Amino acid sequence: MTKELVMTKQNFPHPTVGALIFNPEEKMLLVRSHKFHDKYVVPGGHIEVGEKMTDALIREAKEETGLDVYDLEFIFFQEFIQDESFWKNMHFIFFDFACKTDSTDVILNDEAQSYVWVTMEEALTMNVDAYTINAINELIKKKNS
Repeated sequence: MTKELVMTKQNFPHPTVGALIFNPEEKMLLVRSHKFHDKYVVPGGHIEVGEKMTDALIREAKEETGLDVYDLEFIFFQEFIQDESFWKNMHFIFFDFACKTDSTDVILNDEAQSYVWVTMEEALTMNVDAYTINAINELIKKKNS
């Protein structure tokens, strides 16, 4: 059985933030999401009107994981144009950030079904969404330069 994309009318792309959250052991949080066909992704979501990207990242991390994040570092942005890897046919602009948390006690909302703490290298061997892989690879490149 194939999944059909939900069609969504859009006038403009949706700016969103993604949080590559690292715990004190330097492991990154990945959440498995039905919205990305049960692949692992990073927590994140829409930037609200009048909201700074960094404020949106802090808010979305808290809403989706219960975690407080700090030391935000911009990684890069990606365009996501009506890609079948998302459950809705939409156009997003992803602004990805690395950040830290002092906790490993994750409280998921209904957007994710499970989570794991892994190294970036371990993440690259898992069933991870391509856009998340792009962000991880870009962060690895930045750390190695």
